[in-house]
Amino acid sequence: MDPLTIALPKGRMQDAALDLFASVGLGVAADAANGRRLVFADRSGSAHYVLAKPADVPTYVEYGAADLGVVGEDVLRESGRHVYEPLRLGFGRCRLMLAGPPEARDRNLRLDIGLRVASKYPHLAQTYCLEQGIPAEIIPLNGSVELAPTVGLADLLVDLVETGTTLRENGLVELDLIMHSQAVLIVNRASHKLRFGTIQDLISRIAHVVATREEQR
Repeated sequence: MDPLTIALPKGRMQDAALDLFASVGLGVAADAANGRRLVFADRSGSAHYVLAKPADVPTYVEYGAADLGVVGEDVLRESGRHVYEPLRLGFGRCRLMLAGPPEARDRNLRLDIGLRVASKYPHLAQTYCLEQGIPAEIIPLNGSVELAPTVGLADLLVDLVETGTTLRENGLVELDLIMHSQAVLIVNRASHKLRFGTIQDLISRIAHVVATREEQR
């Protein structure tokens, strides 16, 4: 049987994702994910891993270039991709927040005409502002979003927060929670039908590991 193709996000969740799959028998050699290799197999030959930018993982899975993937809920919601989401994985926990300078706490954002909000998540930021009745212009950025209020590019920002240290170091505070996020397992809908037994067995094994780890937290 052909190996499963699993798309993993490069960066902060990569090691945790590889560790999770290793716990269900799909481990890789110690140096497999090092260097510039973007595609590599597990030791058993049952799976091929593809390392991709986090924002690209849902695309690989939706279009069938990967059978499964691991991605943050924030990235998945921003992408709007149509994939099967069977399981939260318990790592990569963070929250998507509206943040800004301390004086923003005293502003009525619903009456603040001309408000600008910078974000790497323009869709989620726009949806939040519309739901809250905040008439904001969304300014898409790809990095260093905390810089936007400092240089006057935007009044507020929407970004991921883990500890809040980066916000504090830049003189910013959390204003409102938009969503909690953690890593989720996603599956291509066609693959789930065509390889139901194999994929469902893998999901069950991963679910058992996740549940055990949650009990030990």
